Amino acid sequence: MAAIYAFAAGLVFGFGLLVSGLADPARVLGFLDLAGLWNPTLAFVMGGAVVVASVGFARLRRRRASLSGEPMRWPQATQLDWRLAGGSLAFGVGWGVAGFCPGPAVVAAAAGIGEAGIFVVAMLAGMAIHAIIERARRGGA
Repeated sequence: MAAIYAFAAGLVFGFGLLVSGLADPARVLGFLDLAGLWNPTLAFVMGGAVVVASVGFARLRRRRASLSGEPMRWPQATQLDWRLAGGSLAFGVGWGVAGFCPGPAVVAAAAGIGEAGIFVVAMLAGMAIHAIIERARRGGA
């Protein structure tokens, strides 16, 4: 049942990206172009998402189990470390260079945008390399 909920959430997220136009890298790059023709669309979409998510998280914090009956699992990390900072920096640089982040890239690739397909392949390769490094770091476990 959890897989069905995850799939439905992914469809809603992807539809939202299409409706908002954020699967278009030109819109994202327009937001990052402060010296040129700045496009504030992304700020409004992100602001709206933060408001909706804040309300949802506030309500979910009171629940002990999800709708599928699984226990609620909240992040436990409280410290900022070099891995989080470095990953955030790499994400931001990649987003600024390509105009894609993972969600919109998958949506755009599914819509047939070739550059997005290249981005998704590179993203999957990076995820595989990270998994290999983490496995080796933990002693092959």
